[in-house]
Amino acid sequence: MKFVIAIEPGSETTAYGVVVPDLPGCFSAGDTLEEAMDNARGAIDLWCETAIEAGRDIPAFKSITDHQARPEFAGWIWAAVEAPVERYFGPAAKLNITLPKLLLAKIDTYAANHGLSRSGFLAEAARKAMR
Repeated sequence: MKFVIAIEPGSETTAYGVVVPDLPGCFSAGDTLEEAMDNARGAIDLWCETAIEAGRDIPAFKSITDHQARPEFAGWIWAAVEAPVERYFGPAAKLNITLPKLLLAKIDTYAANHGLSRSGFLAEAARKAMR
């Protein structure tokens, strides 16, 4: 899954701070921008694992634009990171569905152009629709 992150710029004496605005209390840091983004993935993974084990859902996501409007993030850098948290939702299940051939072709083209599988795209579309 992709998660929006806000990165507080670092300096020669301070690390880059990272906040995941959609996951309350999820934060990290790193001495370089790359390290900060990598550490954010780990923080997201731990946050999601803890939430799901406690029976909580992952909150609905907002767009980067929504978060950029928040004054506490003025001047921060925005990015999206991929964190493979789907494994916490349980084992995969196969299903058989029927879709119009043209729609299926459009789904496959869109998914391929965005680095997704058909199943990955459909799962993400379902999650977004149910938020």
